[in-house]
Amino acid sequence: MKLAAPHTQLELIQTGTSPAKSLPYSLISDIAGGGPNAISTLLQHPIVRTGLQAHQAVVSSGYKTPTPRDIPPVALTNIPHVDAKAFHPYLAQPDFHLENPRTFDIVSEQAELVREPKSSTATAANANVAARKSLATNAILQEKLSWYMDTVEVHLIASISTASKSFFSALGSLRELHGDAADAIARIQKLRTSLAKLDQDMAIDGLKVVNLKRRRHNVRKLAEAIIQLDDLVALVRQCDSMVALGHMDAALDDLDRAERLMAGSVDAGRTLPYRARDLRSLHALQGAQADLNTLRHRIGRGFEARFHASLLDDIRSHVSRTETSATLQRWGDAFKRAKPGQRRAPSVFPAYVDISPALRSDLDAELRGLTRAGYSTQAATAFRALVLREMKSLIRKRLPSSTDDDNVSTVSTSTAGVARQSQQEKSSVLARNLRALDPDDWFHMLADIYANTSEALRRLSAQAEMQQALDLSSLLGEGVDLVQNQLTKVVRVRAQQNAEFALPDFLRYFTLNRLFADECEAISGRSGFGLKTALDGQIKDFVAKYADLVRRQLMNRLDADKWDAKDFGPAEMARLDRVKQGGVADSPDWTASNTSVWQPAADANGNNAAANGGNAAATSTNAATNGTANGTTNGTANGTTNGTANGTANGTAHANGAKDKVRPAVIDENRFILPDSGAAILSAVESLQHLAAGIPSMSSEIAILLVDTLKLFNSRSSQLILGAGATRSAGLKNITTKHLALSSQALAFTLALVPYFENVRRRITEHQAALYEKLIDIMAGRAAMHVRSMKAIDWDAAPALKRDAGASPYMETLVKETTTLQKVLAKHLPDNVVMAVMGPVFTSYRQLWERAFVEVDLHSGQAKERMLDDVRFLRDRISKLDGAGDLGDHLLHWSL
Repeated sequence: MKLAAPHTQLELIQTGTSPAKSLPYSLISDIAGGGPNAISTLLQHPIVRTGLQAHQAVVSSGYKTPTPRDIPPVALTNIPHVDAKAFHPYLAQPDFHLENPRTFDIVSEQAELVREPKSSTATAANANVAARKSLATNAILQEKLSWYMDTVEVHLIASISTASKSFFSALGSLRELHGDAADAIARIQKLRTSLAKLDQDMAIDGLKVVNLKRRRHNVRKLAEAIIQLDDLVALVRQCDSMVALGHMDAALDDLDRAERLMAGSVDAGRTLPYRARDLRSLHALQGAQADLNTLRHRIGRGFEARFHASLLDDIRSHVSRTETSATLQRWGDAFKRAKPGQRRAPSVFPAYVDISPALRSDLDAELRGLTRAGYSTQAATAFRALVLREMKSLIRKRLPSSTDDDNVSTVSTSTAGVARQSQQEKSSVLARNLRALDPDDWFHMLADIYANTSEALRRLSAQAEMQQALDLSSLLGEGVDLVQNQLTKVVRVRAQQNAEFALPDFLRYFTLNRLFADECEAISGRSGFGLKTALDGQIKDFVAKYADLVRRQLMNRLDADKWDAKDFGPAEMARLDRVKQGGVADSPDWTASNTSVWQPAADANGNNAAANGGNAAATSTNAATNGTANGTTNGTANGTTNGTANGTANGTAHANGAKDKVRPAVIDENRFILPDSGAAILSAVESLQHLAAGIPSMSSEIAILLVDTLKLFNSRSSQLILGAGATRSAGLKNITTKHLALSSQALAFTLALVPYFENVRRRITEHQAALYEKLIDIMAGRAAMHVRSMKAIDWDAAPALKRDAGASPYMETLVKETTTLQKVLAKHLPDNVVMAVMGPVFTSYRQLWERAFVEVDLHSGQAKERMLDDVRFLRDRISKLDGAGDLGDHLLHWSL
């Protein structure tokens, strides 16, 4: 128990303040636990002090309850002022607790409350301990404690008397509040009763009415939703029937209306007898969207079929109405080089760009339908496959039969046997039938395939430009690749047969393929590697075989020559004029057969069949008539023994044996009386020149073959005349001075022809120059690319890590490429050629980088220093190369 300090309480009493809040009630009850003067006795009601409570008293008839008047007055003596110093200091400590035994011992001054009986053991043990006083006999301590307790009681009495007035006032207010609360409770109870009656009479009945109205509204909404659902089902059925009938536009309109109706949307300008609601959340319509998507897919397929049919029918009709000759002529006009001073004919719009308004309208409607149906991508993908299949079909239907059941085959097979043929067997039969075609049939078949596929691809390109909604950018490239891959297989089958063609036939075949390759490159922007590779191989085989044929025919004519003077008639003069003209330009007779491929072979070559002795067929035919061992055509008609020949063009002689005049060959002012060997070497030279004019890409190889042919003529004529080989091959008895003279004339004639071989030399020189120009263009293009890279650099930004000598990557690459080119050229070419190539390269560098350095804007000294580092790197590396000159110093000065 904790007591307040006595001096503090006395101060409060003297100052008149109330410490009631600082003294707990338990302190009072603990101190005044017993005795008539205890604090608890003073705090009790006066009635309690005079006797028992009314509810505790025993009821008796003669007992009278005491009243306050029965209590005698008590006079309280004044407590004298006590100084605070009189109290012990521990009584004022905040941690004062009387229940603590140590504290109690200090307060009681080590007094004994109850004295224990003495014993000998205790007496002996406590002999050294001072004897404690008994509290009962310690009157001074009792007086101190009583004084302290009286002081506390007085303080409590003063505090209670001060607070009693407000306490009883609060108690009265509490009673009033209690009465008001009871009245409020009664009113609330009455109000609840009234509200319960009102709820029963009005609210419940009204709520029933409201619920009935709500139910009627819900039923109306349900009925409208059912009507809306019925309309939706009707629209879907109508849409399905329209799809079945092929009316895709109406079906798509109905489908869009159905989707809008299911979403609760109404078309503008249309009224419904009900309010449309969103039905997509209905459980019954969970699968409806999938059904609508299926319908949309079917509609998209329908539009796709119409779209594909429109495009493919247009391609097929265009191919069918376009003649092969017209297509070939268009190719020739498009890729034919105009001669100097010659104006090309004004170009006209080709037929493949002419799109009819009806087709435009159909395609526009179909594309709109595909877009609305969300089927554009699928339609474009499927159209790619259909176009590629159509390209294969155009090729396949022009090929000969792939079965043995045809007019060409000599083996009869049944239909069941044909059906059982494997794909490998069909391919083998097709290859055999392709090899069996004669040159004219082969050319026409190939021309038809090339023309049809070209017109189909051209028409496809016009369609792709017209319909930009679909991405068909790569379709043309795929179509060209497919066509060339298929045709490569066809062309390779006849590799051997094509190498054995006559010269005019092969040149027409070569020109046809060249024009087709150019056409494919113009359509797709890329050249076919496979087809060109196959054709290059066939060209090389033909050139080798044809040159061998020309040499064999020359040998045959030399061996059969009687070394008599031969008349140099109009045919030989025309051949000589063509050879001489070939030094300046290609003869029209040489180019007519391979430029006008759209004309029939008879029209292109018929007029020049006699003049063009260079073709293999004519030469092969004349080999027997002009070079026979018995010399029947070169000998005289009457069998004279002078050994001279009449050499007339028609091979006849006068009946009287008179000899016709022998016409010489004339070159410039020189005249040459030639034997048949002179005409033979002229024919061989023209044949090879004709071949070089027809296939310019093989000019260098043909020039070598021509030199070999001249060497062969020289060596063989030497063997025949100087070595007397003509006595065995032509049956001459001996070699006379006439033979020697005519052989000398043939050699002189050949030497006179050599300057006119400038055409071959010109072609070779042009070929070399083209190669050099190609190298120069490549390096100029690379330099231009590096210039663009240099302009794209942010020179004012912090420089990236440089790999070598402080140069930027673009400059390192340029120097490396230039150095590599110079090393390769120096290893394989003479020094003068290297200088001829590297000089223009460095000149192009000078021009490009001068403009580049001027066009670049540098905003700081750091940026300019970075650029100067690159230029110094170029100067240090390029200056070591031959032909660079002062390029590095010039560019460095220019960049400063």
